Amino acid sequence: MNKVLYKPLSMVVSAAGGVLAGIAFRQIWKRVSGEEEAPDATDRDFTWTQVIVAAAAQGAIFGAVKAATERAGAVGYRKATGDWPTED
Repeated sequence: MNKVLYKPLSMVVSAAGGVLAGIAFRQIWKRVSGEEEAPDATDRDFTWTQVIVAAAAQGAIFGAVKAATERAGAVGYRKATGDWPTED
């Protein structure tokens, strides 16, 4: 029964993680590149290398933040209920 509560919790945690990942990526991109915005794939003012590096960095940051927030949510759930949220 308690595991039913984990699904909405994980959705909220995931959404918060997405917001945090976006903020983190923008700050890192600004510091590394000196540009306010990362290049869009269709922006002709950027090179292939700039577009691919930006996309790879964004994917890595989003992946790391997603994993961290999902893990934190699972650990928090276990602390609150005594159960791990997934089946063993």
